[in-house]
Amino acid sequence: MPVTVVRFNLVDPAATPAALSDRYKAALEMSAYADDRGITTVQTEEHHGAENNWLPSPFAFAGAVFGATRRISVTVSAIIGPLHDPLRLAEDIAVLDLLSGGRLVTVAGIGYRPEEYARAGVDYKLRGKLQDELLETLLKAWSGEPFAFRGRTVRVTPRPLTQPHPLLLVGGSSKAAARRAARLGLPFFPSAHLPDLQTYYEERLAEHGTEGWTMMPAAETPLLHIADDPERTWAEHGRHFLHEARTYASWQNRDIHSAVKSTATTVEELRAEGVYRVLTPEECVTYAKGDTGSLILHPLSGGMPVDEGWRSLHHFCENVLPRLKDK
Repeated sequence: MPVTVVRFNLVDPAATPAALSDRYKAALEMSAYADDRGITTVQTEEHHGAENNWLPSPFAFAGAVFGATRRISVTVSAIIGPLHDPLRLAEDIAVLDLLSGGRLVTVAGIGYRPEEYARAGVDYKLRGKLQDELLETLLKAWSGEPFAFRGRTVRVTPRPLTQPHPLLLVGGSSKAAARRAARLGLPFFPSAHLPDLQTYYEERLAEHGTEGWTMMPAAETPLLHIADDPERTWAEHGRHFLHEARTYASWQNRDIHSAVKSTATTVEELRAEGVYRVLTPEECVTYAKGDTGSLILHPLSGGMPVDEGWRSLHHFCENVLPRLKDK
């Protein structure tokens, strides 16, 4: 059976605070429903200052999901590592690891939006150095023992449940990210299907005498929405997919590699690309039985109405998932 993921970034460009509160509550209810039906993972992410209300606090959201669920994991993919205080992040992740029974997965990247660094008062040119410090500090902090940090001795408590430490992956699409992961003996999470970069990472593991593994997106990792009538869904809700795709594209440049990358400027172009796909339950079953590593459902994409998001999730859980048990 493929890995099944429900993604939430809580985007809604036109939301009032009350409407956004309803969207957040719906995401928690959807997470609980997905947990009961055996979906593997809730995935969330981090961006700051976005006009469309992109989620800025993934760990707060993860904590709420853990409180509403029993088994499902939460993958934060990805945090912008250099924007976080290393000691506070070590504490937050340790507490979430304890609360969840080890269900938190953190992917640490360095981001690609200079404006997020400027907003936080962090020098964008120092992002590599800051990322090294962050990762090294987390690994020391979770030991529970005193260690040297910025010229003083500190200690972080409590120790997390997961040993030797909570699952932490290094995200990115550069050789620098691969070298960083290999040097520290951490798993590597390329931001796109980049087999050559995986090979480079494995070579650096051998060079450093460390152990690690790669969690790499498949060559195609579309964001899925399930509907009885895809034509109608594209006509009525395609603008929500397009809004998110255009927002994400506006943040990227030609050097950025992403598993979810679109150049579409119209709903028709977006549909033809296949980055966002609306499938019937039968089409989704057929797709899932192919060579796919994971199924990523995105029920609240780009400000999608909550009712429509629920229809998609119900279809997936009731009319697709039971037919994949023997895959």
